[in-house]
Amino acid sequence: MVRIDKWLWAARFFKTRSLAKKMVEQGKVKIDGQKCKPSRNVDIGNQISIKKNDLTWVVKVLQLADKRGSATIARTLYEETPESIKQREATTLLKKMEFHSAPKPDKRPTKKQRRDIKNFKELS
Repeated sequence: MVRIDKWLWAARFFKTRSLAKKMVEQGKVKIDGQKCKPSRNVDIGNQISIKKNDLTWVVKVLQLADKRGSATIARTLYEETPESIKQREATTLLKKMEFHSAPKPDKRPTKKQRRDIKNFKELS
């Protein structure tokens, strides 16, 4: 039996265990559709929903691990659902399209322009 925060860290969803714990406490992680505490144990076959930034992973637990290993080992701990993969790819594509369609300046602002921007922000 492994705690959810340890499993998320070992599966490399979060960089640190304390960050995994924080996300579980904030309700960003659900086990079988229910909110949980960081001390909740994970079992093989559980479905875990993980929200991180604007992306959502829905994974099924295949193996348990409480120690962090390499990325190749971490990928064997879970299996992502096909719907989750499609949704994540669509969200990523949309973000890329938004980034490329956003207007970008040709060059950096001059010192005078920076002062004007600063003064404008202070007045607002």
